[in-house]
Amino acid sequence: MEFFTIGVYNSAEREFFDKLTENCIDTFCDIRQRRGVRGAKYAFVNSTRLQAKLTELGIKYEYIAGLATPLEIREIQYNADQKKRELKRERKYLAPEFIAEYKEKVLNAFDLNVFIENLMRANAKRIALFCVEEIADACHRSIVAQKLSEEYSFMITNL
Repeated sequence: MEFFTIGVYNSAEREFFDKLTENCIDTFCDIRQRRGVRGAKYAFVNSTRLQAKLTELGIKYEYIAGLATPLEIREIQYNADQKKRELKRERKYLAPEFIAEYKEKVLNAFDLNVFIENLMRANAKRIALFCVEEIADACHRSIVAQKLSEEYSFMITNL
């Protein structure tokens, strides 16, 4: 198995889906808490439309709620962004406090072995971890990807 991370900010619809098909993604793991994005520009990644398009492309969709970031942890990042006067869409890195809380309260509580086993049973080979931020290091998907790389030696590619 090989893992990829993908965000949507600053991507057009065609570009976003081309990244998936050009990289032969067969399984798409949505790890957002809320499976929607405000505004028409990114409506194509709102859950219903996203799932329909992925089905059309022959890509399996999985919602992995256990890896989503709960509001109380997201608020840590919102506060850090405010202090830096940085917009979410302009963020380049996560706050250390966010990373620590996400690891402790979400990632450590999530059974990655079961996640990997389920992917293996589904014959997944090329898996995309999805959230909205353009830059992987500005998103919790980078924390998940790092753990998959460190603990399981999976190759990770940021799209």
